[in-house]
Amino acid sequence: MPRRSSSRRPGPLAAAALAITAVLALFIFMPWVNAMRFSGKPTTVGIHRGTGFRQIADKLHDAGIIRFRWPLLLTGALIPDLHKIKPGRYTVPSGLSTFQLLQRLHASPQDEVRLMIPNGVEQTKIAAIVSANLDIDSTAFMAASRDRNLLSSLGIKGESTEGYLFPGTYNFPWASSPREVIAFLVGRFRSFYADSLQREAATAGLDERQMMTMASIVEAETPLDTEKPVIASVYLNRLKKNMRLQADPTVQYAIPGPARRLWFKDLAVESPYNTYIHPGLPPGPICNPGAESIMAVLRPANTSFIYFVATGKGGHLFASTLAAHDRNVLHYRASTRNQPDTAGRSSR
Repeated sequence: MPRRSSSRRPGPLAAAALAITAVLALFIFMPWVNAMRFSGKPTTVGIHRGTGFRQIADKLHDAGIIRFRWPLLLTGALIPDLHKIKPGRYTVPSGLSTFQLLQRLHASPQDEVRLMIPNGVEQTKIAAIVSANLDIDSTAFMAASRDRNLLSSLGIKGESTEGYLFPGTYNFPWASSPREVIAFLVGRFRSFYADSLQREAATAGLDERQMMTMASIVEAETPLDTEKPVIASVYLNRLKKNMRLQADPTVQYAIPGPARRLWFKDLAVESPYNTYIHPGLPPGPICNPGAESIMAVLRPANTSFIYFVATGKGGHLFASTLAAHDRNVLHYRASTRNQPDTAGRSSR
């Protein structure tokens, strides 16, 4: 009599479990099954600081990257390490499986953003540039720029980072924090302002803050690198003669709001930054100067000039005597005859 086989067909529950497992594996590991986009074009998604895993699933769904949230949540529950997704901006190819998607967000580097910080802008403008391109609020950036603990850690003896945010073109991770961006920019200044330049400043009788304050005034006065050493010589000569600097950009800095044309009444505005009414340097930098302006202060032109006035064509006319300066002022007024009577960017 033949023996009966001991093998049995799976029962209904086992078959159902196998079917469910197969479906789950399909949604988790098979490309395209849970993908929404089929165009082949990658999608950019930003994960902000403090975003939870369920919120990330919502964001990926709302961005049209996944069809269903549950495969993502299930995969995260099965593989807890995939919960660890750093804040950042990520470029996601279309058609990834759920597992591939989470693995990419977990392990791939963040997108970087290329930022250009121009010479001579105030830190409020830098905050706006950073806010427009990175996941940083401009108010948070300005708060960090005045954080005393951060200033102390960066070796800045002042009320803010104004003057120390070194201009240039840099790559930043999109999810950088305000402190990270500020520390990087100040670090670039520290790398530039090495021991040899510090010794030059000390030889000239300027400490770091005085040097940066003077460099910021030079930067604000002219965009012409060839003029900067001459502008620096004027202000250094005036300091030596105990003359007030009478630098229009310091008045501009003292007036709230965006930069505008100065009127003669503005020269009397009460502010410690107004070098028309207060002798010596202002309390600190008025913008963030570039390398050329710093070098101009450290290595100024050898002149006897103590006056200058704009040409009306982008440059300046310089003078060593008041009589010569008055002639230059007449030249300037003639070139701007049809413009309103304003302060005219002159040192008197």
